[in-house]
Amino acid sequence: MRILITTGVYPPAIGGPAQYAKNLKEEWERTDHKVKVKTFRLEHSLPSGVRHFYFFLKILPAVLWSEFIFALDTFSVGWPATSAAKIFGKKIIIRTGGDFLWEGYVERSRDKVLLRDFYKTIRETWSWKERLIFKITKWTLHHVSAVIFSTKWQRDIWSLPYGLERVKVFFVENYYGPKEESFKPTDKEFIASTRPLVWKNLNVLKEVGVKIHLENSPYEEFMGKLAHTYAVILVSLGDISPNLILDAIRYNKPFIITEENGLMDRIGGIALTVNPKDVEDIKNKILWFSDEENYMTQVEKVKNFNFTHSWGEIAREIIEIWKKV
Repeated sequence: MRILITTGVYPPAIGGPAQYAKNLKEEWERTDHKVKVKTFRLEHSLPSGVRHFYFFLKILPAVLWSEFIFALDTFSVGWPATSAAKIFGKKIIIRTGGDFLWEGYVERSRDKVLLRDFYKTIRETWSWKERLIFKITKWTLHHVSAVIFSTKWQRDIWSLPYGLERVKVFFVENYYGPKEESFKPTDKEFIASTRPLVWKNLNVLKEVGVKIHLENSPYEEFMGKLAHTYAVILVSLGDISPNLILDAIRYNKPFIITEENGLMDRIGGIALTVNPKDVEDIKNKILWFSDEENYMTQVEKVKNFNFTHSWGEIAREIIEIWKKV
C-alpha cells in the first residue's frame, strides 16, 4: 500500500509527533508498504491560513499517489490533508495527539484552565480566531474516515463539543517500549517538560524550589540525560498521553505526574499524582518523594511495570483500522 504521513514536525525536530511519524514510517516500510512523509518546513514561518494553503498545495502530488493518508494532528496538517483527501476521494485517518485549541488559548490568555474544563466553562472568552479553529477542527473530525485517540480520557473531553457520536472513533495506545539501561543518579535533580509553555505549569516548580532540568536537545541525547536523572516531574494542566512519562518508565525512573492525564487506566498503580493547581500538594509530594525509602518504593514499582506496546503493534493496529473504514 502507498501511505502518506502528514506531520507538523519530523526528526531532527523533537516532539511526540516527530517520533510517531518516524517510527511508523520505518515499521510500514519494513512490511513492504511504500511511505512518504510531508512535514512543515517553510510553513513554520508563514501566518496561519497561508501556512495551511501552502501545505495543501505542497501535498497534492503525494495525496494523488497515496492510497491512505495518516495525519498526526487535527488542525495544522489535519485540516489541509483532510481537504485534499475529500477532493480526491482518499481514505484519511487522523490521530488526535494533543489539543491545539486549548494549548493556544492558554498561551494567549495566560488563563490556567484545566483541559477537562476548557470546553465546559470558558467558551464565551474565546477569540474570533479560536472560534474559527474550533469550527475547522470540528469540520475536519467529521470529514475523515476515522479518528484515533490514544486515551479514552481525551475522547470523553471532546465527545460533546465536537459531536463525536457521528464520527468513527478508535483507540490506539501510545508507545510503551522495552526497558532500557538506566544509571544511579548523582543528585536529586528532576527532569521536567522540555517546553516552557503556560499549560506545562512549570512556574509552580519554581515556587516550590525543586531542582529541575529543562533541555531542548535531540531525542537520543535527551534520553541519555533521562537515563541518569533522579526522577521525572510533570505538573501540566492537562497531558493526554505524555511521552516524557512513558520514557521515564522505560528507564525505570520514578515520576510525579499531574492528575489531569489520560494514562491512569494503564499506569495508576505506579503513579504519584498531584493537583496541578495546588502548590502545597506539589510541595508535599516532592518532600515525600525525597525520602529515600519512599523513593526506592516508587523505583521498584516502576521496575515491575512490564507492559509494552511496540511500534510494530501500533503500525498493524492502524492498518487494521484502515481496513475497517
